[in-house]
Amino acid sequence: MSLQSTVRPWLAASASSSSRSLHRIKNMSQYGSTQSAKTTYKPRDALHKPVAHATVSALLASGAHFGHAATRMNPNFVPYAYGTRAGITIIDLDQTLPMLRRAANLVRAVASAGGQVVFIGTRPDLRPIVQKAAQRLGPQGFYVGDRWLPGTLTNKIPLFGPDVVKQTRVVPDLVVLLNPLANVNAIRECAIEHVPTIALVDSNADPRIVMYPIPANDESTRTAEIVGGVLSIAGREGVALWDAEQKRQEEQEKKYDNPLYG
Repeated sequence: MSLQSTVRPWLAASASSSSRSLHRIKNMSQYGSTQSAKTTYKPRDALHKPVAHATVSALLASGAHFGHAATRMNPNFVPYAYGTRAGITIIDLDQTLPMLRRAANLVRAVASAGGQVVFIGTRPDLRPIVQKAAQRLGPQGFYVGDRWLPGTLTNKIPLFGPDVVKQTRVVPDLVVLLNPLANVNAIRECAIEHVPTIALVDSNADPRIVMYPIPANDESTRTAEIVGGVLSIAGREGVALWDAEQKRQEEQEKKYDNPLYG
């Protein structure tokens, strides 16, 4: 069987399903629906078109409230637990949302001061998330998607060389971790170098391992997409403020350097 004979029926079925969905959307408009083809939710929208402000309903739909088994709950996570159901810890999203907003404000403040932000997500499903997040911050954003090299911060001179360390900013100003338990070495090095950290913290982890924990399901890709999107958009806003301030200072310097000034 050829590849074309296999792919063509699938494409035809996909096109037929898409046309039926559009037809249903148009029919519902007569009943007051404002939904359109552009506003219809798509599973990958959180990655490519993230929202600037998360909601409890969006976090709930992504499964952010599901923790680990109640028997595995870390004692220090108790303040962030809503309760248990069927032996599973339920995370209190009413606490997750304000802590996510606090983290977003921090990312925006660091970026607006010209700081560098590193996004770390070393699972295969997290790699595109941290990559997109770093791209939104432009030259101030970086990401680690494969593996954190031990000693990147604490042993930087032997790794990079003294000239690189002197001429390049090796230590970031903020680190965001989407799977912190798999990157304990990075958290430890950030603590030694006094770098603030933000992380998704599940019920089996101690929230005190990072400075700014966000209690949520760290195994949900959709939750990581929402969190990464909110934080990276806040960082992009901070980068815009930094660029505007730099442009204003340059114009002011040119104005003072003008011999006709004054």
